[in-house]
This record gives sequence, structure tokens and C-alpha cells, in this order.
Amino acid sequence: MTDLLGQNRHVTGNRPAAADRPTSPVDRRARAERRWPAVVALVCALILYGTLPSQFPLALRILVVAICVGLLIPVIAVSPLRLDRQTRWSRALSVSLAVVLVISNQLAFGILVVVLVTHKHPSGPADLVAALQVWVTNIIAFAALFWELDRGGPVSRRVDPRPELPHADFRFPQDEDVDAVVEVASRSSERGDWMPGFIDYAYLSLTNSMAYSPTDVMPLSPRAKALMGLQSAVAFILVALVIARAVSLLG
Repeated sequence: MTDLLGQNRHVTGNRPAAADRPTSPVDRRARAERRWPAVVALVCALILYGTLPSQFPLALRILVVAICVGLLIPVIAVSPLRLDRQTRWSRALSVSLAVVLVISNQLAFGILVVVLVTHKHPSGPADLVAALQVWVTNIIAFAALFWELDRGGPVSRRVDPRPELPHADFRFPQDEDVDAVVEVASRSSERGDWMPGFIDYAYLSLTNSMAYSPTDVMPLSPRAKALMGLQSAVAFILVALVIARAVSLLG
């Protein structure tokens, strides 16, 4: 009987009781995400945007970089090392930073389309470098926006109890891995209290810009689908124009 009961526990033990999973704010706060990956990525994006060629208005580039830096500094001051606390205004600044970067890069994309279509061969190499800058900036900008919007943002995802979180915008593989083999299920959302971090959203943004469709992460909300659709469309048009430009340079 003991063996049978032990086997039964082994089979049904894939779903531990709710009390066995850390759900309280105190328990989850210790798992707060580190700040530096997002900051490094955003700084890289601002450098790429600020150093775009002269065809892109200098005043616009300076203004965007200044606004983003002005938004980033107070956000870092609230939680400099780990994302374990936020205020209503710091949350608004964080989302605004991502939105400003996305919108400004779409403006740069529009300018780049005109440049790629109208400029002659002498500016070809510089145009291709600018296209790479816009493409990489787009990946980082959308990654930051996905990271800020999903399930209430990086602080809420790691600090607030799961029942209190807003509806998810994205479904990650870990959200469904609880019934997998033990070594996989241990990293699942239900078993290990896993939550996506900035690197996960950066990977989502990268694959969406290369595959032009969802890969392992699926959009759930209308806003997530709209943002992923916009990013895929921009990436597709950009790659198509770069290929056409490169062919014209070779010809």
C-alpha cells in the first residue's frame, strides 16, 4: 500500500499545493529582477539612435535622447539595483520611456525608407549602417515596451501575489511546463514561480523581428498582437529595402 501511495504521489506530485509555492509579497520580493540588463540595453539603443547619420534631423535625435535620459534617471533612482519597488509616477515614467523610444524609432524608420529609396550610390554604405542602427534600436525599444506592459510591469510581476496581477499579454513556454518532466517542470511558472525578465522580452523582440511571427511566445491581448504586428511589419519592410539597396550597390 505504501508503494502504491508513493507512486501515486510521484505521479500527481507535478502540481504542488498552493501553500508550497511562494506567493506572498515578502517571499516574491527576494526574487526581484536586476535593473542593469534593461539599463544597458536602453543606453545602447540611445547611442545607436543618437549617432544616426546626418540625414536624420540632429535636433530630433538630441531631443529624443535628452527626453529618454531625463525619464531614465529618476526611474533608476527609485530602484537602482533591483526592481523591488515603484511609485505611480515612476511607473508612468518607465512606460513613457519605452513609448517615446518606440515612436521616435518609427519616425527614424520613415526617414530611412525615404533615404533608401531616393539616395544614390555614394551614400550606400552609410545608409546600410543606418538601417542596422534602426533595426537594432527597434528590437530594444519593443523589448522595453513588452517588458513594461506585460502583467503590470517588472516590479509587479516579481513582487505582487499572482492572483493580483493584471491579465498577461504574452504566454511563455514556462507558463505551460508544469506537466513536463521534473527537470523542465521545476522551471515552470506554477512549480518554480517563474516570471519573465528583460532578457526574455528581448529574445521575444529579436525573434519577432527575424521570423516576422510569434515563435515560442504567443501574444494574448489585442495590444500585444498589434505591437508585435507593427514590429514585424517594420522589420520586414526594412530588410526588404536593405536587400534591394545592397543589390543596387552591387549592380
